[in-house]
Amino acid sequence: MNLLQGKVAIVTGATRGIGKSIAEVFAQNGADIAFTYHSSEEKARAVENELKTFGVNAKGYKSDAADYAAAEKLIEDVLADFGGKIDIVINNAGITKDNLLMRMTEDMWDDVIDTNMKSVYNMTKCVLKTMLKQRSGSIVNLSSVVGVKGNAGQSNYAASKAGILGFTRSIAQELGSRNIRCNAVAPGFIETEMTAVLPEEMVKQWREAIPLKRGGTPEDVANLCLFLSSDLSTYITGQTINVDGGMITV
Repeated sequence: MNLLQGKVAIVTGATRGIGKSIAEVFAQNGADIAFTYHSSEEKARAVENELKTFGVNAKGYKSDAADYAAAEKLIEDVLADFGGKIDIVINNAGITKDNLLMRMTEDMWDDVIDTNMKSVYNMTKCVLKTMLKQRSGSIVNLSSVVGVKGNAGQSNYAASKAGILGFTRSIAQELGSRNIRCNAVAPGFIETEMTAVLPEEMVKQWREAIPLKRGGTPEDVANLCLFLSSDLSTYITGQTINVDGGMITV
């Protein structure tokens, strides 16, 4: 299927994990991909070349989504490089700096809020003019089940991801009349290279606590983002959909 044929998508933080999987699934479905990265030029070029093997245009941009001026420049560059339109924005960039509140520094709080939540404001605000002119667009914000139910030792991360949910619902109300949709995806325990370094016994316990008895894959998240970005979901906006194997029901 080519569910995104002819569309231009921006995916922030796409050189690994969930972001990379989203970029790959979108490219497989015909979308031209602009993606951001924060550090590794070599890794970004490798992803760029991999995406191009699907017959689409792809380009990586070194950009800090938490910086408003950088987000503005990114949108300008993507419009210039991809034919003057942007159909989809996937706000995926995110970090964790976990600690109990009594040990959490102000910098740990600010860094997570800026990267995870302010970046969503930056990217959405900066692409707004383009999507309003087009009278179309789909914005998908990556939240987390931690933003839905909280988690001890992650108050900064939980606050950032919960803030995204309120932002998503508000933007859906503001932009719905212009045919611009905004939804949130809340992954649960997704097994990536980051979780691969955790003790196997800990991972096993987490899997057992999930009704489907397994961790999710990045592709599980990417497939939902594909649905929400495609014309299969043209009557869906303002929603938060969990990808958690039933974790939130326990």
